[in-house]
Amino acid sequence: MVFGAMSALITPFKDNKVDFETYERLIKRQIAYGMDACVPVGTTGESATLSHKEHMECIEAAVEVCKGSGVKVLAGAGSNSTNEAKELALFAQKCGADALLCVTPYYNKPTQNGLFEHYKAVAHAVDIPVMLYNVPSRTGVNIELETAKALHEECKNIYAIKEAAGLMDRVVAFAAKTPTLALFSGEDMINFPILANNGKGVVSVTGNLLPQDIADLTHYAIKGDMQKSYEINTRLYEINRVLFCESNPIPIKAAMFLTGLLQNLEYRLPLVAPSKENMAKIQAILEQYEVKS
Repeated sequence: MVFGAMSALITPFKDNKVDFETYERLIKRQIAYGMDACVPVGTTGESATLSHKEHMECIEAAVEVCKGSGVKVLAGAGSNSTNEAKELALFAQKCGADALLCVTPYYNKPTQNGLFEHYKAVAHAVDIPVMLYNVPSRTGVNIELETAKALHEECKNIYAIKEAAGLMDRVVAFAAKTPTLALFSGEDMINFPILANNGKGVVSVTGNLLPQDIADLTHYAIKGDMQKSYEINTRLYEINRVLFCESNPIPIKAAMFLTGLLQNLEYRLPLVAPSKENMAKIQAILEQYEVKS
């Protein structure tokens, strides 16, 4: 199983191609600053606009860089096509990923029964652990608590859910009614409240920029030092907020460019660079933080 602090990795581009040299350097930075796992080709990694070949190459690169480091790989393997998700899941397992992150099928808006059958098909296709990913604001569909519980009971390798619906009553309900389904924060603004409610880790956007802070916040909470975890979460409030001033991953890539972590500020259309106003806002907030190279 994969637990603890992890970043949903951005995918750097150069001339509209994946910049693997930068990608590998950024993963090594995650390892150096104490993260427990990295998450290639999630939605922050612009997976929706990567080709299948690029998607698979990003997983391969992450597995290769993390090999022997003790840092695990939670590979993005979601799709709005069940057959496509299964194909990506099988590839990730074959190349050595430790677990899978599977976002709800976007655009299709399946019923709860459709979600159940989709995830069951993906989970039964592989042997490695599977984390459900609920982000209804992006996909248009919500995994209801009973559906998640039924999947956890039906598929023994469905071990966790990344929760990014932004509803704390839902988080409390998950912890109360499905205590063996590990709960992960998928929203940096509420990392601490989720960890304090028996959360088992975070999948962070901010971790691309400040991995040591996210690692410390998570590890303090897991060890029971809630005061230190709370203090870090509070200190990160402004950066967590500004990194969602436009659609993710537009602001996080801009922040990484402004701090020298990226040499090129490049996105895949239809994503574009932030407005001048938001770029200035991001720059101003960054002055409050120390971003280590």
